[in-house]
Amino acid sequence: MNKKRFRIASLGCRTNQYEAQAFRDQLLSMGYTEATDREEAELCIVNTCTVTKSADDRSRHQIRSLQRENPEAKIFVTGCMTEKQAPALLGIQGVAGVVKNKDKENLLNIAFPDEEIPEFKIERFEAHTRAFVKVQDGCNSFCSYCIIPYVRGRSRSRRLTTILDEVKGLVKNGFHEVVLTGINIGDYDGAPLEGEEIVRLSTLTEAVAKIPGVRRLRISSIDPDEVDDELIEVIQKNENCCQSMHIVLQSGSNTVLKRMRRKYTIQQFFETIDRLKMHFPAFTFTTDIILGFPGETEEEFQETLAVMRRVSFLKVHMFPYSKREGTLAARMPGHLDQALVKARKELLLEEADRVALKERDPYVGQIVEVLVESHNYGHTNNFIPVQIEGELVAHNQFVKVKIIENQKESLIGVVVPV
Repeated sequence: MNKKRFRIASLGCRTNQYEAQAFRDQLLSMGYTEATDREEAELCIVNTCTVTKSADDRSRHQIRSLQRENPEAKIFVTGCMTEKQAPALLGIQGVAGVVKNKDKENLLNIAFPDEEIPEFKIERFEAHTRAFVKVQDGCNSFCSYCIIPYVRGRSRSRRLTTILDEVKGLVKNGFHEVVLTGINIGDYDGAPLEGEEIVRLSTLTEAVAKIPGVRRLRISSIDPDEVDDELIEVIQKNENCCQSMHIVLQSGSNTVLKRMRRKYTIQQFFETIDRLKMHFPAFTFTTDIILGFPGETEEEFQETLAVMRRVSFLKVHMFPYSKREGTLAARMPGHLDQALVKARKELLLEEADRVALKERDPYVGQIVEVLVESHNYGHTNNFIPVQIEGELVAHNQFVKVKIIENQKESLIGVVVPV
């Protein structure tokens, strides 16, 4: 067996995806190759997620699967699950080490103490045409349902110059689209040294937008109260700032938001949506919703459906509430019966599909620009999904597409001849 092969499994958020790619780039620089399906690896890394119980289960399943497929490999486990469950993870057969989040960037130094390890950053993003760039980690919010501040720690940001250098490298390697991501990106402050001023998210966004070759720039998940006038002005001034944003809702009910200890109201959420729509009529939105939070009444559930209709989200990421020990919500009364949560889930997803279909309808007959991602599928600047009919188009290319149909999952179009 080639003793220079590796496998990486990453679960959960885009920040984890970024970190997995950083491990991959480090190992490739060290002369390792990524094992194919038929090859065994010497080293396996599992970047775990613990945001829900099912995420825990998937993480454990991934570790055991890698051990079965790579019986001689050293398996290193990192990510959010390690913060609370390190002893249990160390007990899984094949696990050689557990590296907590605060030491994650030094994982390979721990695995190979006698080797020189490259810097923890990304140079490419395998199998993607858009590159996620981690600008911040951790969270200071302590929402009542969320375990993340306890496992990721308090908010901390990367230096602006480091981020810009990384983006320039990605552009050099052929990436046209960049997504700024983090655990709570609105907390970005540029990691100021003593005597330095804070670098705000708007400043970071403008600096990245000015890099030659960045044709599309997206901001990942953000809270509505963090979309300030300065950020909107940057989007206005820079055409490569995409007219789409993932603004977190979680619930359409003020009473549920209060129990969740979210820091905004539905009225503030609407104000943010309306300000963006006023400046950019074609602006679109995606969101997260937690369903079945303790004590959620039928009226509160209907309020969430009403907000979905009002905003007309392009996509809703729906998460049934998951009890996480150590959080305030775990001790709250009124945990819902799972049959009721399942019924509400079906209703919500059905409504989400309906409003997304309606939001895409006006594009039928229009010509749009699509960045092709894979298998003739891609997105417009404002994140409308498009499936292209006809001959295969090379991925990572911008093409003009005439929309001929609106189906459940995406618009359907044909390439417009140049």
